[in-house]
Amino acid sequence: MRPATPAYLLIEQELRRIISKAEPGDPLPSDSELCDRFGVSRMTARQAVQRLAAEGLLYRVSGRGTFVAQHPVHRRINTLLSFTEEMARRGLTARSQVIDSGVRPARHDESQALQLGTGGSVAALRRVRLADGVPMAVEHVRLPAVCASVLRGDLTNASLFVALEGLGRVPTRALGTITAAAADPTEAKLLDVAVGAPLLVELRTILDQHDKPVEYTESRYVGERYRFDIELLRAQP
Repeated sequence: MRPATPAYLLIEQELRRIISKAEPGDPLPSDSELCDRFGVSRMTARQAVQRLAAEGLLYRVSGRGTFVAQHPVHRRINTLLSFTEEMARRGLTARSQVIDSGVRPARHDESQALQLGTGGSVAALRRVRLADGVPMAVEHVRLPAVCASVLRGDLTNASLFVALEGLGRVPTRALGTITAAAADPTEAKLLDVAVGAPLLVELRTILDQHDKPVEYTESRYVGERYRFDIELLRAQP
Protein backbone atom coordinates (compact mmCIF):
# COMPACT_ATOMS: atom_id res chain seq x y z
CA MET A 1 0.00 0.00 0.00
CA ARG A 2 1.33 3.42 -0.98
CA PRO A 3 1.68 5.87 1.92
CA ALA A 4 -0.87 8.68 2.05
CA THR A 5 0.23 12.06 0.71
CA PRO A 6 0.93 14.47 3.61
CA ALA A 7 -1.83 17.02 4.09
CA TYR A 8 0.47 20.01 3.62
CA LEU A 9 1.48 18.68 0.18
CA LEU A 10 -2.17 18.33 -0.83
CA ILE A 11 -2.74 21.96 0.18
CA GLU A 12 0.41 22.99 -1.68
CA GLN A 13 -0.77 21.22 -4.84
CA GLU A 14 -4.14 22.96 -4.65
CA LEU A 15 -2.55 26.37 -4.16
CA ARG A 16 -0.21 25.75 -7.10
CA ARG A 17 -3.24 24.94 -9.25
CA ILE A 18 -4.96 28.18 -8.21
CA ILE A 19 -1.80 30.25 -8.74
CA SER A 20 -1.28 28.80 -12.24
CA LYS A 21 -4.62 30.27 -13.33
CA ALA A 22 -4.46 33.53 -11.36
CA GLU A 23 -2.96 36.97 -11.91
CA PRO A 24 -0.36 38.66 -9.67
CA GLY A 25 -2.11 40.31 -6.73
CA ASP A 26 -5.12 37.96 -6.79
CA PRO A 27 -6.17 36.82 -3.27
CA LEU A 28 -5.63 33.22 -2.18
CA PRO A 29 -7.58 31.22 0.42
CA SER A 30 -6.83 32.22 4.00
CA ASP A 31 -5.32 29.83 6.54
CA SER A 32 -8.72 29.35 8.16
CA GLU A 33 -10.33 28.56 4.79
CA LEU A 34 -7.63 25.98 4.08
CA CYS A 35 -8.13 24.45 7.53
CA ASP A 36 -11.88 24.05 6.89
CA ARG A 37 -11.44 22.73 3.34
CA PHE A 38 -8.77 20.13 4.18
CA GLY A 39 -9.64 19.41 7.80
CA VAL A 40 -6.17 20.27 9.08
CA SER A 41 -4.64 22.41 11.80
CA ARG A 42 -3.61 26.01 11.20
CA MET A 43 0.04 24.93 11.58
CA THR A 44 -0.31 22.46 8.69
CA ALA A 45 -2.00 25.03 6.45
CA ARG A 46 0.66 27.58 7.29
CA GLN A 47 3.43 25.10 6.45
CA ALA A 48 2.12 24.75 2.88
CA VAL A 49 1.77 28.52 2.47
CA GLN A 50 5.26 29.21 3.82
CA ARG A 51 6.82 26.69 1.41
CA LEU A 52 5.26 28.49 -1.56
CA ALA A 53 6.18 31.90 -0.12
CA ALA A 54 9.81 30.72 0.04
CA GLU A 55 9.61 29.97 -3.71
CA GLY A 56 8.29 33.48 -4.35
CA LEU A 57 4.93 32.23 -5.65
CA LEU A 58 2.83 34.07 -3.08
CA TYR A 59 3.18 36.69 -0.39
CA ARG A 60 1.38 37.50 2.83
CA VAL A 61 0.33 40.90 4.12
CA SER A 62 -0.41 41.13 7.83
CA GLY A 63 -4.09 41.82 8.43
CA ARG A 64 -5.00 41.56 4.74
CA GLY A 65 -4.33 38.00 3.60
CA THR A 66 -2.33 35.92 1.11
CA PHE A 67 -1.85 36.94 -2.53
CA VAL A 68 -0.36 35.66 -5.78
CA ALA A 69 3.14 37.09 -6.20
CA GLN A 70 4.39 39.09 -9.13
CA HIS A 71 6.82 37.08 -11.27
CA PRO A 72 10.35 38.17 -10.30
CA VAL A 73 11.88 40.88 -12.48
CA HIS A 74 15.31 39.94 -13.85
CA ARG A 75 18.09 42.43 -14.56
CA ARG A 76 21.45 41.80 -16.17
CA ILE A 77 24.00 43.19 -13.81
CA ASN A 78 26.40 44.36 -16.54
CA THR A 79 23.92 46.79 -18.16
CA LEU A 80 23.12 50.32 -16.97
CA LEU A 81 19.39 50.97 -17.36
CA SER A 82 16.98 53.17 -15.49
CA PHE A 83 14.23 51.44 -13.51
CA THR A 84 11.71 52.79 -16.04
CA GLU A 85 13.69 51.25 -18.92
CA GLU A 86 14.03 47.92 -17.09
CA MET A 87 10.30 47.65 -16.52
CA ALA A 88 9.41 48.74 -20.07
CA ARG A 89 11.62 45.97 -21.49
CA ARG A 90 9.48 43.48 -19.57
CA GLY A 91 6.15 44.98 -20.56
CA LEU A 92 5.58 46.50 -17.11
CA THR A 93 4.62 50.05 -16.22
CA ALA A 94 7.00 51.82 -13.86
CA ARG A 95 5.69 54.33 -11.35
CA SER A 96 6.98 55.94 -8.16
CA GLN A 97 5.54 56.97 -4.83
CA VAL A 98 7.54 59.93 -3.53
CA ILE A 99 8.33 59.78 0.19
CA ASP A 100 10.35 62.98 0.48
CA SER A 101 12.66 65.23 -1.55
CA GLY A 102 14.70 68.40 -1.09
CA VAL A 103 18.15 69.98 -0.94
CA ARG A 104 20.27 69.55 2.20
CA PRO A 105 23.94 69.51 3.32
CA ALA A 106 25.79 66.42 2.10
CA ARG A 107 26.87 63.74 4.54
CA HIS A 108 30.45 62.46 4.44
CA ASP A 109 29.72 59.38 2.30
CA GLU A 110 27.66 61.47 -0.13
CA SER A 111 30.41 64.07 -0.47
CA GLN A 112 32.95 61.38 -1.21
CA ALA A 113 30.79 59.50 -3.72
CA LEU A 114 29.76 62.67 -5.61
CA GLN A 115 33.16 64.40 -5.19
CA LEU A 116 31.54 67.51 -3.72
CA GLY A 117 34.25 68.74 -1.41
CA THR A 118 33.72 70.36 1.99
CA GLY A 119 30.39 72.11 2.56
CA GLY A 120 28.67 70.65 -0.49
CA SER A 121 24.93 70.01 -0.77
CA VAL A 122 22.85 67.29 -2.37
CA ALA A 123 19.43 67.10 -3.97
CA ALA A 124 17.93 64.07 -2.20
CA LEU A 125 14.96 62.01 -3.29
CA ARG A 126 13.41 59.01 -1.57
CA ARG A 127 10.67 57.04 -3.30
CA VAL A 128 9.08 53.60 -3.66
CA ARG A 129 9.50 52.10 -7.13
CA LEU A 130 6.53 50.11 -8.42
CA ALA A 131 6.02 47.78 -11.40
CA ASP A 132 2.38 47.48 -12.48
CA GLY A 133 1.47 48.79 -9.03
CA VAL A 134 3.55 46.23 -7.11
CA PRO A 135 6.24 47.72 -4.78
CA MET A 136 9.67 46.55 -5.94
CA ALA A 137 12.14 48.76 -4.08
CA VAL A 138 12.73 51.73 -1.80
CA GLU A 139 15.16 54.04 -3.56
CA HIS A 140 17.24 56.82 -1.97
CA VAL A 141 18.81 59.07 -4.64
CA ARG A 142 21.42 61.78 -3.99
CA LEU A 143 22.45 64.20 -6.78
CA PRO A 144 24.83 67.17 -6.79
CA ALA A 145 22.83 70.26 -5.77
CA VAL A 146 23.39 71.76 -9.25
CA CYS A 147 20.94 69.09 -10.49
CA ALA A 148 18.23 70.09 -8.00
CA SER A 149 15.89 71.32 -10.73
CA VAL A 150 14.98 67.68 -11.51
CA LEU A 151 13.12 67.60 -8.18
CA ARG A 152 10.57 70.01 -9.66
CA GLY A 153 9.76 67.58 -12.46
CA ASP A 154 7.47 64.56 -12.61
CA LEU A 155 8.92 62.23 -9.97
CA THR A 156 5.98 59.82 -10.12
CA ASN A 157 5.91 58.70 -13.75
CA ALA A 158 9.03 60.07 -15.48
CA SER A 159 12.57 58.63 -15.61
CA LEU A 160 15.22 60.43 -13.59
CA PHE A 161 17.81 59.46 -16.23
CA VAL A 162 15.83 61.40 -18.86
CA ALA A 163 15.63 64.42 -16.54
CA LEU A 164 19.41 64.33 -16.00
CA GLU A 165 20.00 64.06 -19.74
CA GLY A 166 17.89 67.22 -20.09
CA LEU A 167 20.49 68.97 -17.91
CA GLY A 168 23.32 67.72 -20.12
CA ARG A 169 24.40 65.00 -17.66
CA VAL A 170 24.05 61.64 -19.44
CA PRO A 171 24.22 58.59 -17.10
CA THR A 172 26.91 56.47 -18.78
CA ARG A 173 28.67 54.18 -16.31
CA ALA A 174 28.06 52.88 -12.80
CA LEU A 175 30.09 51.38 -9.97
CA GLY A 176 28.38 49.61 -7.12
CA THR A 177 27.93 46.80 -4.65
CA ILE A 178 25.12 44.41 -3.74
CA THR A 179 24.52 43.20 -0.20
CA ALA A 180 21.60 41.72 1.75
CA ALA A 181 19.46 43.13 4.58
CA ALA A 182 16.24 42.45 6.45
CA ALA A 183 13.29 44.79 6.02
CA ASP A 184 12.75 47.08 9.01
CA PRO A 185 9.19 48.09 10.04
CA THR A 186 9.18 51.21 7.82
CA GLU A 187 10.48 49.33 4.77
CA ALA A 188 8.07 46.47 5.39
CA LYS A 189 5.13 48.87 5.32
CA LEU A 190 6.31 50.68 2.19
CA LEU A 191 7.08 47.45 0.31
CA ASP A 192 4.09 45.43 1.54
CA VAL A 193 6.26 42.64 3.02
CA ALA A 194 6.75 41.16 6.47
CA VAL A 195 9.20 42.75 8.90
CA GLY A 196 12.47 40.88 8.44
CA ALA A 197 11.76 39.93 4.80
CA PRO A 198 14.98 39.61 2.75
CA LEU A 199 16.02 42.63 0.71
CA LEU A 200 18.73 43.02 -1.93
CA VAL A 201 20.59 46.28 -1.32
CA GLU A 202 22.28 47.88 -4.32
CA LEU A 203 24.53 50.89 -3.66
CA ARG A 204 25.84 52.51 -6.81
CA THR A 205 27.51 55.68 -8.04
CA ILE A 206 26.57 56.69 -11.58
CA LEU A 207 29.00 58.66 -13.74
CA ASP A 208 28.07 60.92 -16.64
CA GLN A 209 29.57 61.14 -20.14
CA HIS A 210 32.51 63.12 -18.72
CA ASP A 211 33.14 60.44 -16.06
CA LYS A 212 31.91 62.81 -13.34
CA PRO A 213 29.65 61.47 -10.54
CA VAL A 214 26.04 62.50 -11.14
CA GLU A 215 24.03 60.14 -8.93
CA TYR A 216 24.63 58.22 -5.70
CA THR A 217 21.77 55.81 -5.00
CA GLU A 218 20.82 53.08 -2.57
CA SER A 219 18.01 50.80 -3.76
CA ARG A 220 16.53 48.18 -1.44
CA TYR A 221 14.73 45.57 -3.55
CA VAL A 222 12.25 42.93 -2.34
CA GLY A 223 14.26 39.72 -2.67
CA GLU A 224 11.37 37.57 -3.86
CA ARG A 225 10.35 40.07 -6.57
CA TYR A 226 13.72 40.96 -8.09
CA ARG A 227 16.64 38.99 -9.53
CA PHE A 228 20.11 40.07 -10.65
CA ASP A 229 21.40 37.95 -13.55
CA ILE A 230 25.20 37.64 -13.68
CA GLU A 231 27.48 36.46 -16.48
CA LEU A 232 31.08 35.71 -15.49
CA LEU A 233 34.07 35.07 -17.75
CA ARG A 234 37.07 33.22 -16.41
CA ALA A 235 40.14 35.46 -16.22
CA GLN A 236 43.09 34.42 -18.31
CA PRO A 237 46.17 33.47 -16.26
